[in-house]
Amino acid sequence: MPDKETILNALIALSRRIGDPTREFAILGEGNTSARVDDQTFWVKASGKELGTADAGTFVLVNLSCTLQILEMGDLTDSQIKQELIAAKVNPDDPAHPSVETVMHALMLTLGGASFVAHTHPTAVNAILCSQRVEEAISGRLFPDEIVICGPAPAYVPYTDPGIPLARKIREAMLTYQNDYGQMPKVVLIQNHGLVALGRSAQEAENITCMMDKAARILLGSYALGGPHFLTPAQVDRIHTRPDEEYRRKLLK
Repeated sequence: MPDKETILNALIALSRRIGDPTREFAILGEGNTSARVDDQTFWVKASGKELGTADAGTFVLVNLSCTLQILEMGDLTDSQIKQELIAAKVNPDDPAHPSVETVMHALMLTLGGASFVAHTHPTAVNAILCSQRVEEAISGRLFPDEIVICGPAPAYVPYTDPGIPLARKIREAMLTYQNDYGQMPKVVLIQNHGLVALGRSAQEAENITCMMDKAARILLGSYALGGPHFLTPAQVDRIHTRPDEEYRRKLLK
């Protein structure tokens, strides 16, 4: 298994690529990323840092179990949440503070089975997530590669206050998705907020982010010509389960 510095370097490279402002996935301090190191720890972006200029100081090493325990602490004030996240740092002398979305990342790196998580606010995706017709717009898949890279459907979470409340809603959505599809989602879409990509590698997290951005642009364009023509559930399942597509999916990770 790669050591924590190797994983950190992969996370830095991923963050810089998806944080490039010309790609319109995130600007300024938007978005956050994370990577699991081992059974006890993970790297997560520090609050206030920029993805596009990420370096080693952009990330904080955090204890997984301590972070997940925050989910079960009931209603906490913003100040209490901040203190719990600080207490979860592996190095208490590190001046950086974990992102407010750290608990969400811990969930996706454990329950979600991801090794790398990329949370961004792509312009095209958010144009849909901030619309009046978001649930209609994300109710189907448009083309095969969207299914191959991003799975049969996204998990969807109505707008929720960022931080612990959002992490709890995401947990509910992920468990519902697992019950419906027999697997964890590769994509979580949060109303009026953004996209979360769950990857088993840094490359997969980036691939999912890029493909969701492309799918969003195609979807927006389809509304100019009468609306989307979604693939049928049978067609989606066929692409999702084809052996040749599974082989291609593995190569792209």
